[in-house]
Amino acid sequence: MKRETLVRINEARRAGRAIVRATNLASGDDRLIDPATDTSALGEAAAGAARADTSGPAHVEGQSWFLQVFNAPLDLAIIGAVHVAQPLATMASLAGFGVRIVDPRTAFATEARFPGIRLSHDWADEAFAKEPLGRRSAVVALTHDPKLDDPGLIAALRSNCFYIGALGSKKTHAGRLERLTAEGFSQIELARIHGPIGLDIGARSPAEIAPPLTRRKSSFRRPHAVADCVRRPVQTSRRDGRSAASSHRA
Repeated sequence: MKRETLVRINEARRAGRAIVRATNLASGDDRLIDPATDTSALGEAAAGAARADTSGPAHVEGQSWFLQVFNAPLDLAIIGAVHVAQPLATMASLAGFGVRIVDPRTAFATEARFPGIRLSHDWADEAFAKEPLGRRSAVVALTHDPKLDDPGLIAALRSNCFYIGALGSKKTHAGRLERLTAEGFSQIELARIHGPIGLDIGARSPAEIAPPLTRRKSSFRRPHAVADCVRRPVQTSRRDGRSAASSHRA
């Protein structure tokens, strides 16, 4: 790979943009394609490869190419530094996500509880204004507290992130949908929220609840095939819920 090519690939990744290296299998010539702006036939093929997050051969206008995709890392924003967020953050990191914990409660969102994980002590809407959600972002709200979860869910619904999930019972989720309907969201828009999220495996501990996300990581990498990842509330999460309820915005 030419040095200039490598420099441009790294620049795109740092900027959070996808870029595709197209190599002509007959001549060996290669070029870099911006799948977001290139409207040529080869550009369309590159855009499809980038959306699928899959490198491979492509036959375009009588020529054979190999398309090598360089996507920005997947972004998982976890709202709430609750117990289940600890194994979830670790497993998601191992699965290749860039993970960030968003929680204004500094007693919970600590380096000691989340070693090596990016922490934001902003409210979720403020955090997402500073670091906007994109098409490779997933949002999971875990606190059960409307003051903490709802601003982040509203920001997520207004973004093009590929997955939105929220923890809680069916009753909790019904109340959530009522509040968001009052904010002006349609039923079609609210259908983007997966809730209650997860697999019905009877999980009770944080370590039991978190693995379904890792198990479904291939679904996360294919945005149109995203499946639920966490379902049943953790028994000990009530303690977090009480602490969340005591949190308020000035």
